[in-house]
Amino acid sequence: MRRLRGEKAEQETTNECGRVAGPAAFYFLCLFVLAAKCTNTALPGYLRHRTTGRQTAKIASVKRIPWNAQLMLVAGGYAAALAISALLIVLRYFQYATHPLDVAAYGGMWAGGDLMLEVFICGMFLVVTFFLMLVIAKSEAAYTIYAKVLLGVSLTMPFSVAVVSISAMSSGDSIFGWACLFRLFASPIVLFGIGLSRLFARFPRAKKLTLYALLVESATLFVMVALLFSPIRFGHS
Repeated sequence: MRRLRGEKAEQETTNECGRVAGPAAFYFLCLFVLAAKCTNTALPGYLRHRTTGRQTAKIASVKRIPWNAQLMLVAGGYAAALAISALLIVLRYFQYATHPLDVAAYGGMWAGGDLMLEVFICGMFLVVTFFLMLVIAKSEAAYTIYAKVLLGVSLTMPFSVAVVSISAMSSGDSIFGWACLFRLFASPIVLFGIGLSRLFARFPRAKKLTLYALLVESATLFVMVALLFSPIRFGHS
């Protein structure tokens, strides 16, 4: 009976998240189509397809869309992703609050649901960030600022590793500790985003900053995995 009750609670979570995730996916699909039309010419040369004369005429008409309007679309995408993420997290929190016994009995199943939710949230932000890269690809100042932000995001990875390594933070109910833990789980997606940003970088300073961000993220992830599977254990037993 308890197993059936746990599965029912998890199904309720899936249904509630689905009611939000469905419209969210439709919104981002529309945003993808619109941004693809607005930013086709911002693709790097090695990523842009050859166009015919008719396609070139269409692209020329798209160029009239103001750059500020494209930035506003991207900002709207980030705002929507943030709002949807906050709503999904609140729904998940209430599921934990209303089913404490099921969480205790089927912690692995609930942890898997948390991981799926994190992947969906990170995917939303990754899609919007991809459009941002297309919009600012030709602006040295904008892409340099973006590269600096990426470097700052990459530095949160070693910081999160340090926080999680503190037993008082990782074993308690600290929200900050849980946030750092989820930052570690999101590292592969962040690494992919940084690598994609490095490919789109055209200017020397932006290339250098995105390379530093890529090295920090990948090196920290490699060391973390190596220590996780290492037979050597640090600290007191």
